[in-house]
Amino acid sequence: MTSDLDELYQSVILDHNASPRNFRKLDDATTHAEGRNPLCGDVYQIWLKLDGEQVADASFQGQGCAISKASASMMTQAIKGKTVAEVRDLFEQFHSLVTGRTGGAGLPGKLQVFQGVRAFPIRVKCATLSWHAMKAALDTQTAD
Repeated sequence: MTSDLDELYQSVILDHNASPRNFRKLDDATTHAEGRNPLCGDVYQIWLKLDGEQVADASFQGQGCAISKASASMMTQAIKGKTVAEVRDLFEQFHSLVTGRTGGAGLPGKLQVFQGVRAFPIRVKCATLSWHAMKAALDTQTAD
């Protein structure tokens, strides 16, 4: 990546870390799950409000590094209004992007900022923590 692009990506991550979107408990959530990274201590609660097969709202709370908080913030924005199937596909695309399996061409542009994480394997867990918790929340809802 070019240094200008690196700076842009860093500024997006820092913005979402400093001013996370949807950082609140969702009192009328239909499902939720917790994600923990025991290696670094990051922990996030993810709440989803499903309306049939659509994610009507999403939120999170917790603490962690800038990458994990920004990822949770951007994830909650990205999944709102999508169907459960679309959200599951988005999870797979995001996971493939940060692990380096694909370039993430199908992801919304802002989520592309996490492609640099693949160069730091220990940070992949940071970027995917909230995503795995979100998937667990969907899996719990599906199992009910």
